[in-house]
This record gives sequence, C-alpha cells and structure tokens, in this order.
Amino acid sequence: MPTRRDMMRGLGASLALAAAARAHDGPHEHEVRIARFAFLPARIVIRAGDSVTWTNGDAAPHTATARGEGRETGQETGWDTGALAKGEAARITFDTPGEHAYLCTYHPHMTGTVTVLPRDG
Repeated sequence: MPTRRDMMRGLGASLALAAAARAHDGPHEHEVRIARFAFLPARIVIRAGDSVTWTNGDAAPHTATARGEGRETGQETGWDTGALAKGEAARITFDTPGEHAYLCTYHPHMTGTVTVLPRDG
C-alpha cells in the first residue's frame, strides 16, 4: 500500500512533467517593460510563433521599432509598435527565426534584440 509520502512524490513528479510539456507546446507570450529609458530585458529569446508585448512605464512616449530588415533598401519589412504613451502596451508576433534588432525611434540609444528560434528546435 503506497504511503502518503509516496503519493505526494508521485504527484510532484506528475506536475513537473506536465509543466515541462506545457513549456514546449504552442506559442507563448513574453513581456518587455520600458522603464528609465531602457527595454527590460534588452535581449529576449523566443520561439517562432511567440509574441512579445512591450509596456511603457515611462512618462515619455516610446516605440519598439525594427532596425534594418530592409529599411536601407526602401523595402518596409520591419515591425513597429507605434507610439506608446505611459501605461500603454503593444504586442508583436514573430514568425521568422533570426535576430531582430530594434530601437525606440524617439530615443535611438534605447535598443534591444528579439532572438527567434525555430518552433520545433
């Protein structure tokens, strides 16, 4: 007959496996805060299909705007949250693996990177 301790160990192991399985299925949401004229975190690693939400905590307006990605050639292939006032948020979904560098168009010293890994990798 299993003891209460054995049952709790089994339950703990089952919960850990369920959490690990959920961590790898489907798209996920990630958060980047904007505070003190910085993106926090400045570097984030996600999977293709995941979304990132930027939330502005500063009194000044900010953007999260793709750097490069065709802008030099006149092709608008980048992404942009648009202007975010204090307390506002915007979400971008990333489907293309690679390094996606970005900045705030109002404050170009504010930079960040979204690294997108393949979904199945």
